[in-house]
Amino acid sequence: MLVFAMVAHEYAHAAVALQQGDDTAYVLGRVTLNPLPHLDPVMSLILPALLWFGSGGRFTFGGAKPVPINSRKFRNFKRGDILVSAAGVVTNFLLAFVWSLVFVLLGLAGRAMPGSSEVLLTAQRMMVHGIWLNLLLCFFNLIPIPPLDGSHLLYHALPPKAGEWYRGLQRFGYLPIFALMFLFRPLMEVLLTPAFSLMNLLGALIAPYQVGSGGVV
Repeated sequence: MLVFAMVAHEYAHAAVALQQGDDTAYVLGRVTLNPLPHLDPVMSLILPALLWFGSGGRFTFGGAKPVPINSRKFRNFKRGDILVSAAGVVTNFLLAFVWSLVFVLLGLAGRAMPGSSEVLLTAQRMMVHGIWLNLLLCFFNLIPIPPLDGSHLLYHALPPKAGEWYRGLQRFGYLPIFALMFLFRPLMEVLLTPAFSLMNLLGALIAPYQVGSGGVV
């Protein structure tokens, strides 16, 4: 569920960039749901593993390979940048609702086929993970700190000079994000409040359709 959530996020960036006139990602084979072109050995495998085992399973962080974007190819720079930046988070947001619907359908199938409850309950557990991971990716990437997607959206709301300075923070890479996660954890939790709130709402809506009583939601 995590791999698909990340791949769908990057695919959306690449597909919308192509639609807006930038074929950079397309030429590199990134307009695909095949996970291999989107996974980065360091960010997708090595770093998450090191953080997970180094923290005793308390923390991890990683990501897919960023989609290369050449905004100079957009037919309209502002429109293209906003649409491409929003594409990933919108996709994750919609996937959370798709997996919620699948959870309900699995629950209805469980009522019609009681003998398959164990298999369907396992599938529902997967859907719950999918809902949460997509909400987390959506609202995490909306945090307005470069190089996250939210920073591109905020950039266009700032005056030109302030926007240029703000966008220049991208040269620090993921350092501002790591600082937020490790040094300002309470603020991080506040920024992710929409993800927790929406997860609670969706969980309450789909809970009546849970197969059996395994405490999935």
